[in-house]
Amino acid sequence: MKKILLPLLAIVVLSIMVAWMAGVFVEKIEPGIHDAGQTNISEAVKVEAAEVTIIEKVPASVEAAQATLISSRLLARIVAVEVRAGDNVKQGDLLLELENSDIEAQVQQAEASIRANTARLNEARQNLERVKELQAGGVMSVADLEKAQANYDALVADQAGAVQALEEAKTALGYTEILAPFDGRVVDRFAEPGDTAQPGTKLLALYNPLSLRIEAQVREVVALGLEVGQALQVEIPAMQKIVDAVIQERVPAADPGSRSFLVKAGVAFDKSLLPGMYARLLVPVGTGKKLLIPADRVVHVGQLDLVWVYQDGQSYRRFVRIGEVDKEGRVEILAGLEEGESVLPVP
Repeated sequence: MKKILLPLLAIVVLSIMVAWMAGVFVEKIEPGIHDAGQTNISEAVKVEAAEVTIIEKVPASVEAAQATLISSRLLARIVAVEVRAGDNVKQGDLLLELENSDIEAQVQQAEASIRANTARLNEARQNLERVKELQAGGVMSVADLEKAQANYDALVADQAGAVQALEEAKTALGYTEILAPFDGRVVDRFAEPGDTAQPGTKLLALYNPLSLRIEAQVREVVALGLEVGQALQVEIPAMQKIVDAVIQERVPAADPGSRSFLVKAGVAFDKSLLPGMYARLLVPVGTGKKLLIPADRVVHVGQLDLVWVYQDGQSYRRFVRIGEVDKEGRVEILAGLEEGESVLPVP
């Protein structure tokens, strides 16, 4: 009997488990249309077609109107770099220092040359005066006077050349200290102490945070309707905010490749705004109709959006495709609803 009962018991238990997993012991809702109950249609809102301004979002970027690459005018070894990326500097602050021993030697040589020329020039002046006196007394000839005059003039020229050499040496010595050309912020440094600075090679990048603006390539049909001084808005996705801007410049030549004009718009200073950030220039291109409903009537389920529509005395769930939410808290309906339909609150 045990050999028969144990398999039967196992089969019964397995059957019960399969039936439970299949939902046999759970109350089910029969298929068909059921009454949704009382629907409060007093809170239903109509889908409205509102006349709104059509805004074209033009990809743009944040750029600095006042930016520069710092380089050296001399071939010299870098002794010190006083700043790093992100540092704020004032006009005239020391940025880099170059080796200047050879140029200081040139300055000293020029000063010594001036002192020597000054001594010879004084002697030549005194000699010229004596020759003039003697020649006036008939003791010296005219040729001797001309020779003394020529010697004096030559020394005057040598003195002028020595003074110019000293000025050049001092100017070159000034190039060994690279100063900030304006108030700004260091973007990056491309050299370190011990490197050799070559003329024209970038050493630092600097920009003025107060000169930031928005630059966008606007298609020609839209750009021709924009004027300098016109107020626009700019969306900064990274900052999740919209800021005001004023058109400062519209380049009077189109890009032949994209058939667009470069538009530059100034914005107010914001410490969070940095060069190179992505932006969108909001350009009005006309008016049109949009279907709008309150944003709180839309439910987001994953990547889907749905609303409850009141129709023929019943509420129905309907999937929709939505656009952006305006300042009044209304969302644009791109597809799924028609003007005049009633939308119920989210149950």
